[in-house]
Amino acid sequence: MKGYFNRIFHIDVTQKSFKEESVDDRLFEDYIGGKGIGTHLLLLKNPPKVDPLSPENHIIFAIGPVAGTPIWGGCRYGVYTKSPQSGLYNESYAGGTVAEYMAKAGIDVLVIRGASKEPIWIEIYEKGVIFHDASSLWGLDTYETERYIKRWIRDRIGNGSRAGVICIGPAGENLVSFSLIENDNWRSAGRGGSGAVLGSKKIKAIAFRGSERKEIANREGMWELVKEISNKGRNDLIVSSYKNWGTSKMVDVMQAIGGFPCRYWSRGKAEYIEDINSEALHSRVKVTPNACHRCFIACGRLSVIKDGRFKGLKVEGPEYETIFAFGGLCGVRSIEEIIYLNDLCDRLGMDTISAGNLVALTIEASEKGRIDYKIAYGDTEEIGKLLQSIAYREGIGDLIARGIREVSRRWDIEGMAMHVKGVEPPGYDPRILKGMALAYATSPRGACHLRTTFYRPELTGQIDSDDVDKKVELFCELEDWLAVHDCMILCRFYREFYSWERLSEILRLITGRYFEIERLKEVGKRIVEETRIFNIREGLRRKNDGLPERFYSEPLPETQEVVDREELELLVERYYQLRGWGRDGIPNSIMEIHYDESEQSPYIKMGVR
Repeated sequence: MKGYFNRIFHIDVTQKSFKEESVDDRLFEDYIGGKGIGTHLLLLKNPPKVDPLSPENHIIFAIGPVAGTPIWGGCRYGVYTKSPQSGLYNESYAGGTVAEYMAKAGIDVLVIRGASKEPIWIEIYEKGVIFHDASSLWGLDTYETERYIKRWIRDRIGNGSRAGVICIGPAGENLVSFSLIENDNWRSAGRGGSGAVLGSKKIKAIAFRGSERKEIANREGMWELVKEISNKGRNDLIVSSYKNWGTSKMVDVMQAIGGFPCRYWSRGKAEYIEDINSEALHSRVKVTPNACHRCFIACGRLSVIKDGRFKGLKVEGPEYETIFAFGGLCGVRSIEEIIYLNDLCDRLGMDTISAGNLVALTIEASEKGRIDYKIAYGDTEEIGKLLQSIAYREGIGDLIARGIREVSRRWDIEGMAMHVKGVEPPGYDPRILKGMALAYATSPRGACHLRTTFYRPELTGQIDSDDVDKKVELFCELEDWLAVHDCMILCRFYREFYSWERLSEILRLITGRYFEIERLKEVGKRIVEETRIFNIREGLRRKNDGLPERFYSEPLPETQEVVDREELELLVERYYQLRGWGRDGIPNSIMEIHYDESEQSPYIKMGVR
């Protein structure tokens, strides 16, 4: 089918072997790409209850039909695996340039299993796979690793050859449960610990290169659409805001409503907000808007510190979530110091949301005398040392690297720890944004704000907080709609440009086939359900679709708001009903899941009752 290569590469790292598989168009018709295919294959390939760090846990990289085309916001890849952080389904996405090079390599999906005895990096190109020794790269940070491999390809392949490189840092090598995959220096497939899965397989990096080009059904019509979206974007206030301020603008938005989480979720406002907000970033730091490939929004902040002990330090960021995690939860009081911690996490290869949450939990436990370790809110020097000790599994960092559930159990502070399914919340307090309680509780990868972006309709007044049915209906619609965005792998910041109608139009222009809107909605529902089935198989039950106790019982001092437990129970129950799931959250439509031990067929229908 046009818009695809109909090629899956299967790699067995243990055997240092690969096979190319040509797949039927039905796979793309039913799952489109990206999340759809990644989730479906993970469900089929992974043995039930597999250890996330074992050779048998598969890690899948996929692109969508828009990768390798001029469609705005389409240069993103997805990663799908079983999370070492939650023990459940994990998905993560990153922009930059890598998806473009995956398309140039001529593949739609890369499926990896097994584990190498020695460090390797893998080269993927049109004709196959080459395994390289990475012993000399093991221990390097993400910046150094990417720079080395890109230079190696340029020098060895010649002819101006370039590549897209994904890699892990020391945190991934040392199996830190919240380590990430990095590309283009600062772009991260961040949450859920995918970096540790690569580390467990001894894969330091993967490089994609080639000269393949997708066949497009209506290239002229696609360019007309691209121009139309570009023209619309020129006068769009949201685009202007992202271009001028990036995501850091959310600091003041959340502060204004008393929902900017501070001092490990004990407060909703920071008294030093003027030193860490967007104004501080843009006035005290040299900032240049920076964009991914195929993007006119340019939300990225290429930041260079002007003065002080970190003068000259350059990083893309910090994003809102990093400012919240270190500036809010950890009490760091200057934007320059947050940038330093951001850079440290990027180099080490750690997710800043989980890292900031766990550091803040350590600070809180220290101040309450629950552990014999001295660290205080706002102590950037000690926070940096702790991050290093986590990445290298030294001292107290060895325990923290295992994740929040193990930390809270070992320190006997489970009532204090804030997480959903083992994954810490991002910077949207559900005691203020009530709909985020449902988003966090039901998200398949643990506390997540991106699967539905439900904070947005709340902040804009789109939903009536008292109307349970309409709230859950909108929630399900957004979840299905954004699941299709993740199949095509479109940037979240383009969601206002890509309605159901637009998604259908894009697929028609690229593939030449008409995907009716109702059909797309069915695809979204199918993917949400298969994701749920994966988690049910791994042990997820109704009791796991909830929140940390403190959200119910500990009011924010500024507003006295809490999450109403009965209301959330009602929302979750209604969510199950609209999904067609039983009261226990198990989908009614699934009879059994076929595990494809032979790894031959990527397309097996599920049994239906």
